[in-house]
Amino acid sequence: MLDVLSFAWLHDAVSWLLAPALAALLFACAVTLVEAGIAVGERFHGLPRLGAAGDVGRVHAVARRRLERADLLARIPPMLGLMATIIPLGPGLAALGRGDPAQLASAVTVAFDATVLGLVAGIGGLVIGKLRRRWYEETLEAMEGAA
Repeated sequence: MLDVLSFAWLHDAVSWLLAPALAALLFACAVTLVEAGIAVGERFHGLPRLGAAGDVGRVHAVARRRLERADLLARIPPMLGLMATIIPLGPGLAALGRGDPAQLASAVTVAFDATVLGLVAGIGGLVIGKLRRRWYEETLEAMEGAA
């Protein structure tokens, strides 16, 4: 039977990932806000100019790049949120086993906060992506109708 302590290095390595995951979640939330601002400007200024230029290839290229960013925002932050949710729960449950419910409460608080950050950024990316897809489809349809 393997000794549980022989895997302490694994726990240490995984615990090290919590701070970068939380930092990445905060960064993703900031990027989501920036992308929302870009999307508003794109909707009212960028897309009409792109459509008026009449270059369908350029519209496709811009759409692909911007939709990829939104898709990444919709997918990666929820995964980071899940990772940052699970990491503190191990030590928190171990602390509960030692009779320290305060440490479990702290771990659960961090876990839930990480979940919320991941969902906020992911939902923002999803909404931005869905709106952009519709806007670019409408622009391309208008360009085809004008041609």
